[in-house]
Amino acid sequence: MNWLKDSIMMTKGVGKSSEGKTHNLTEKIQGTYQYTMGPYSEPVMHIKPGDTVVVETRDAFEGKIQKETDKPSEKLEMPFLNPQNGPIMIEGAEKGDALAVYIDKMVPRGNNPLGTCCMIEEFGALTGTTYTATLNDPLPEKVRKIDLDEKNVYWSDRITLPYKPHIGTLSCSPEIDSINSLTPDNHGGNMDLPDMGPGSITYLPVRSPGGRLFIGDAHACQGDGEVCGVAVEYPTTTTIKVDLIKNYTIEWPRLETEDMLMAIGSTRPLEDATRIAYRELVRWLAKDFKFDTWDIYMILSQVGKVRLGNFVDPKYTVGAGKEKKYLK
Repeated sequence: MNWLKDSIMMTKGVGKSSEGKTHNLTEKIQGTYQYTMGPYSEPVMHIKPGDTVVVETRDAFEGKIQKETDKPSEKLEMPFLNPQNGPIMIEGAEKGDALAVYIDKMVPRGNNPLGTCCMIEEFGALTGTTYTATLNDPLPEKVRKIDLDEKNVYWSDRITLPYKPHIGTLSCSPEIDSINSLTPDNHGGNMDLPDMGPGSITYLPVRSPGGRLFIGDAHACQGDGEVCGVAVEYPTTTTIKVDLIKNYTIEWPRLETEDMLMAIGSTRPLEDATRIAYRELVRWLAKDFKFDTWDIYMILSQVGKVRLGNFVDPKYTVGAGKEKKYLK
């Protein structure tokens, strides 16, 4: 892809001129999957900037939901959901740097790959939850097992959806805290942003030595907001290229595609997540692209784009973006 040579990753990255090595993070090498992101878990791999990692991710339920007759309440144990590969240590990464993670491809894993979507008690945007407490009874538990391939997601005889994969959870370690893999924040985490798929670069703030990269929660497709709480969750073989940008201090994750720059915010309420994302986008464009702060603030009022990642997780995620054609 020609745009990559002009990307922030390729112009600022330590490994921009390196072919790098390819590493395979298989289930066997991973061993125990992680349910928290923090500075205390044992690293599973050490790489250099510019290296490629081929990762065997598990689905968000670690394969425990096998049939449409399964009840999530009987098969799943909260909060042991959303298993992560990692941590992966990147040579030279220090606090104040940023990791750049380019997602090259995501391939369904298994002889007869199936996706899983379900309704889980007290989880989702249109039901009472721990954080949005009501006296209403929980919605019914439902499970869909879905055939898929690299072209389509075959929801039913009536509905075929396009295969538009992305990584739901991507993160560096916080500096001192260990945060469960269901929760997004300024370290990254469970952002569930549909733009974070093949052909995208995510920039993550480094806050602990080695960066400690975590990745998982692959989705074969997902709408804005992930309204029922679950996308089409599936196991993958995901290929990423990882680079390091020295002395590139960012407060929140950022995303770059061929056409868009996007800043990402996660909190509750939803409007404050949007404010974080837009504030970070204003600061980014003013600093790195030499726009006047107040001018770009007003410009974004005309051409800014908002992407709703999730409004179902412990914190909600919003991406605020600006098309690159307006950077010239």
